[in-house]
Amino acid sequence: MGVGHSHGGSAGTAAGRHKSRLAAAFGLTFAFMLAEVVGGLWTGSLALLADAAHMLTDAGGLALALVAIRFAEKPATPQQTFGYVRMEILSALANAVVLLLLTFYILYEAYERFLNPPPILGGPMLAVAVVGLIVNLISMKLLAGGSSESLNVKGAYFEVLSDMLGSLGVIIAAVIVMATGWTLADPIVGAGIGLFIVPRTWILLKQAVHILMEGTPPEVDVALLEKSLVALSGVTAVHDLHVWTLTSGLDAMSAHVVVADMAEARPVLVAANRLLAEQFGLKHTTIQIEDLAIRQADGHEQRL
Repeated sequence: MGVGHSHGGSAGTAAGRHKSRLAAAFGLTFAFMLAEVVGGLWTGSLALLADAAHMLTDAGGLALALVAIRFAEKPATPQQTFGYVRMEILSALANAVVLLLLTFYILYEAYERFLNPPPILGGPMLAVAVVGLIVNLISMKLLAGGSSESLNVKGAYFEVLSDMLGSLGVIIAAVIVMATGWTLADPIVGAGIGLFIVPRTWILLKQAVHILMEGTPPEVDVALLEKSLVALSGVTAVHDLHVWTLTSGLDAMSAHVVVADMAEARPVLVAANRLLAEQFGLKHTTIQIEDLAIRQADGHEQRL
């Protein structure tokens, strides 16, 4: 029997390649979050406070993302053989859970304000919301590139996207309050901000849980992968095939490949690793080569 390993070169995790943009987005978000909290308390606007709460979550999410990147850059140890790359996924999971809980609170507060509408200062509310919109658009621009590569950056991008739409909603509510005096527009918009983010947050939560459960990456067809390996010259069977995600942009694969002649073990390993890298994008692989004759003998002994 033989074992072959292939470890593709990497410049760190997908999130790590965008940490400077994450840091810039965090600085912008945290600074304006403080200003928006003050503005929300001053104007009495739930929509503005809801947007401020989302920005607080954004700031926390971005901070968690930066901490996760820092841990992911640590080298592997005998106790943590994969290093700390999974911290990114744990961070994304925490973001999703916190955001869902925050949404439930906003909906409850909206209900309370429907029963007892408070006075609202429309002018200052509008001014704060416009500045918030500008800050969110800048942050979205910073995070857009990394959102397609990293689940952690994707989570941060979704939060900033929800804030951008929230700022638009606050602007609309402020204009309505200023034009008509109808203060119920404020809790309606606040509830709308909360409801908008639920589907996207739920998707993020499911993706994070899928990775932590070591589910197959959605872009990898395991049946086709197994069929392709069996089709290689010298291969008679493939078993114990597993494909999973360590962190965004880093998938791993392991399998037992049975060959009729162990003299072909090295050529089979080379061909298998080339196939996995070129057709399936898998570069972190472990392949154990097994002798067909020994496997058949073992199977016969077990039957006896």
